[in-house]
Amino acid sequence: MTRSVLFDTETTGLDPAQGHRVIEVAALELFNDLPTGRQFHALIHPDRDIPDDAARIHGITLDDLRDMPRFAAVADGLLDFFADGPLVAHNAPFDFGFINAELARLGRPKLAAARMVDTLALAKARFPGLPNSLDALCRRFAIDLSERTTHNALLDCRLLADVYVELTGGRQRGLSLAASGGSAKIVASYAATSRRAPVLVVPGAAELAAHAALVARLKDAVWTLGGEPA
Repeated sequence: MTRSVLFDTETTGLDPAQGHRVIEVAALELFNDLPTGRQFHALIHPDRDIPDDAARIHGITLDDLRDMPRFAAVADGLLDFFADGPLVAHNAPFDFGFINAELARLGRPKLAAARMVDTLALAKARFPGLPNSLDALCRRFAIDLSERTTHNALLDCRLLADVYVELTGGRQRGLSLAASGGSAKIVASYAATSRRAPVLVVPGAAELAAHAALVARLKDAVWTLGGEPA
């Protein structure tokens, strides 16, 4: 089974090259593109101010982060959770850029671009010319947005996981590839059933006579060979 991680960040601004920092990161574990329930979440003190226009988007102020750790304190846990598989994000170059800027400050290797799976690019390929923001995709796939009053990284991850399932056809694959829960029991039950010895059913004289009478009433029946029922 293929493990990947879907993640999202909230930041103090739009460009790490201008000194903006990560203030929240959330990640969900996926197996075969389906969520397993394992997650990583951290609020992070940015060691700088949070502009009002950014705070209006995600609802996070510097006071909210007063007792939160710096990125250096959460980096190992985040990288362990990421492991070495694909990393899924919406507008992934943005999130990769911010995480890589934080890693560079610590002298750590950057996330490889080859690991990037950009759901925005997937959505644009599937729905060219249409709005493909996370909100727009949730509305298109009838995914409940009632809790999304601000941009919260953990909630956005959960919404994006539902969107990603729709974009990749994961609901159909989940019938046979689910790793836990009820679907896994169904798969295990089917596997056990499929190993049972076949039961030979032999028709009796009455069943054979009834079959012959039925075939005799059919015109040019393909079941007859040399004029006799096959």
